[in-house]
Amino acid sequence: MSRSARLAAVALGSAALAVTAALPAAATGAHTLPAPHRSPVVIGAVQADSPGRDDGSNRSLNGEWVTVKNTSLRPVNLKNWTLTSERTHKTYRFKNLRLNGRQEVRVHTGHGRDTWRDVFQDRRSYVWDNRRDTATLRNDHRHVVDIKRWGRR
Repeated sequence: MSRSARLAAVALGSAALAVTAALPAAATGAHTLPAPHRSPVVIGAVQADSPGRDDGSNRSLNGEWVTVKNTSLRPVNLKNWTLTSERTHKTYRFKNLRLNGRQEVRVHTGHGRDTWRDVFQDRRSYVWDNRRDTATLRNDHRHVVDIKRWGRR
């Protein structure tokens, strides 16, 4: 193949790629999730399956948790941010919680006294599916900030 033919093929391929990228997701048949909003706050470790037997006790409920952490050096107020389970559709709304730089907070399912290190959803049933689930963190403007999945799809 000559050099000019190769250049023409590359140009044609690039044009086709640009047209495909410009099509809306519905036109390509693909289902895309909204892009996460850029934020230094992310979902960290997840303990979806509380240790021991799932007996519904407050101790067992608090054994499942999700960590939310601030990766920046600046503080972030999580007031009205939400953390949602895709499988159970349960949502936790943060109260007026300031997360300092490089700080994290563990969001437990059961009852307890909120501190700067641990907050509690005050629920009487499990939030996170042990086998598979998706945790979605949204900011106070309802923008998706981070998504964490576990298990098989």
